[in-house]
Amino acid sequence: MSGLGWLAAAALDRDRAGLHREPLIRSRDSDLLNLASNDYLGLSTDPRVVAGAQSALTDFGAGATASRLVVGTTTLHIDFEAELADFAGFDAGLCFSSGYLANVGAITGLVGRGDLIVSDAGAHASLIDGCRLSRAQVVVVDRGDVAAVGAALSAGGWHRALVVTDSVYSIDGEIAPVPELYRVARAHGAALLVDEAHALGVRGPGGRGVIAEAGLSGAPDLVMTTVLSKSLGAQGGAVLGPAALRAHLIDTARPFIFDTGLNPAAVGAARAALRVLREEPSLPQRVRANAAALARACGGGEPAAAVVSLIIGDPHRAAALAAGCRADGVLVGCFRPPSVPVGTSRLRITARADLDGAAIGRVASVVNRHRAAVSA
Repeated sequence: MSGLGWLAAAALDRDRAGLHREPLIRSRDSDLLNLASNDYLGLSTDPRVVAGAQSALTDFGAGATASRLVVGTTTLHIDFEAELADFAGFDAGLCFSSGYLANVGAITGLVGRGDLIVSDAGAHASLIDGCRLSRAQVVVVDRGDVAAVGAALSAGGWHRALVVTDSVYSIDGEIAPVPELYRVARAHGAALLVDEAHALGVRGPGGRGVIAEAGLSGAPDLVMTTVLSKSLGAQGGAVLGPAALRAHLIDTARPFIFDTGLNPAAVGAARAALRVLREEPSLPQRVRANAAALARACGGGEPAAAVVSLIIGDPHRAAALAAGCRADGVLVGCFRPPSVPVGTSRLRITARADLDGAAIGRVASVVNRHRAAVSA
């Protein structure tokens, strides 16, 4: 057998298990009602946000042209980092070219060999990979299990320790116990890193996130990571914290040092979206209200953020349900293992602030009809 001869058999295994995937290709003139994206505030096509990207293109060109440490940092990057940090209530921020790399860069920059990470079992793949790449000892605890976090930290034997969690779990939109995790981390001399990817623009005062909702913005030993690709409708990621953290990551975070900087158009778009969020602080409440309406109409549980999760179970049925909805003009997410545990394949419907009652009714009608069909 050749070195890659096993790929065909692996593909067949995935297909039999209902785990084969193909990227969905969107055309410019698509008329699909999109409830599969993470464009929670509907800002990715907002004229003000598009204008922000266009202005950055005119001023700085299509790409950052180099890593941030060479010539990949523009005045736009610096201004946006300061504005985002101010909005979230932290001293400083640092942008990365994706949220994935922001998490990897933050974790690997903060801990290494001889250190301890206590990671929530519900953590996003970017947090998991950051933990693995750090070479620190990693203890995984059940989702939201504060007592288990304390027990892991109490075991000792570490030089530095970091507790890692999402604030809003990406699959079902539930909220992590951030205040309790912060207290237990501080009690043991550890830092807490909270990924606010699915909370920025959705939770907290004016959409500032779960950290702000808990009154912990800018608190000692607390690091916030987030993305520019969800509520801000653009691309990229950021790490927020004290100025000393920013300086440290510039010197140590490999995804910052060796990756080409975030393209200026994405920064310009995110900056414009952030200003829209400041000017329209009702947007987070609107997206949560729409999520609640979708959940009621589709038979889901009461959502805490923008995500409505409908567990189907079997991956084949979940994929068939999503395909049926798409054929009827409604695009919903389909999550199967390894994104979710075996036996919990599901539809993931994401609300947007710009949905109206007619759109919500259309989604419910299509989802419920095809759900009944695959269950028959």
